[in-house]
Amino acid sequence: MSSQPLLQQAAGKRIALPTRVEPKVFFANERTFLSWLNFTVILGGLAVGLLNFGDKVGQISAGLFTIVAMAAMIYAVFTFHWRARSIRQRGQSGFDDRYGPTVLAIALLAAVIVNFVLRVTNAGKKS
Repeated sequence: MSSQPLLQQAAGKRIALPTRVEPKVFFANERTFLSWLNFTVILGGLAVGLLNFGDKVGQISAGLFTIVAMAAMIYAVFTFHWRARSIRQRGQSGFDDRYGPTVLAIALLAAVIVNFVLRVTNAGKKS
């Protein structure tokens, strides 16, 4: 599939040309990976801040945000290696992932909702 050379028509003859991969494709993959890691560091910093300066609700939320940050890191590493292998093998299929970012966004939204619900119920108990 991907190791097959590109066949072109030239004056009735078929010419086999190897598929060339531009260096910018490798760098785009690396930039995307670093962007994901930047997101996870920011989310991990939020979790550490909640853990150090928060109450019991903050500690629970910090645990949830830490789990989401670790899941995002693992996703970023696997996606980076999958795309790099596909680029090296000159894969002609798409390099996008439709489900990973959606699952991570839903997990982050769930962590934020749990934090909000715990804050509201905890505020109701104090009044």
